[in-house]
Amino acid sequence: MIAIIDYGMGNIHSVQKALEYFGASTVVTGKPQEVIKAEKLVLPGVGAFDDAALELEKQGLAQAIREHIKGNKLFLGICLGMQLLFESSEEARDKSGLGILKGGIERFALNQGVKIPHMGWNQLNIKKQDCPLLKGVKDNAYVYFCHSYYPAPADREVIAATTDYGGEFASLVWDKNIYAVQFHPEKSQETGLRMLKNFVELKN
Repeated sequence: MIAIIDYGMGNIHSVQKALEYFGASTVVTGKPQEVIKAEKLVLPGVGAFDDAALELEKQGLAQAIREHIKGNKLFLGICLGMQLLFESSEEARDKSGLGILKGGIERFALNQGVKIPHMGWNQLNIKKQDCPLLKGVKDNAYVYFCHSYYPAPADREVIAATTDYGGEFASLVWDKNIYAVQFHPEKSQETGLRMLKNFVELKN
């Protein structure tokens, strides 16, 4: 069973539809006990970091996510769901992230000569060909982005793919049972769907 966390901030149903297309049994839930019980977990998200962090805390989901990951069960964070894994964000007024991954979330600089938000198709520069989520994905494949902030992991070893946008940033991280992407695989056509298929087929 794959639990997709509903905390009012996600593009949930397109993610669910894609996972079910590849044979996954899914549940959309905001209940901590279902999150802890699930074999795999997906944290989608669009919107503001502070609002999302607050909702996860209020609903008891923050601790449930930590317990799921601590139990070595598979996790996929998407867009804001990726950013929430880190310790802090330049977007946040007063909320911290989950602190599961070391590092912070930074804003694209206005002086980099790029439009903010970073919206549309861009390429993946694959750094770790052995990442299970990237099985069958070609280097320089295009995926779909929509964000103004990006992760800056303290440990560069967790970066499985990067993307160039006024400079290089981490667009996919992988740390043992944790997978997280800054782009939207559910909107990334064949490449994104391949990654979701890979996640469905991953074994705990």
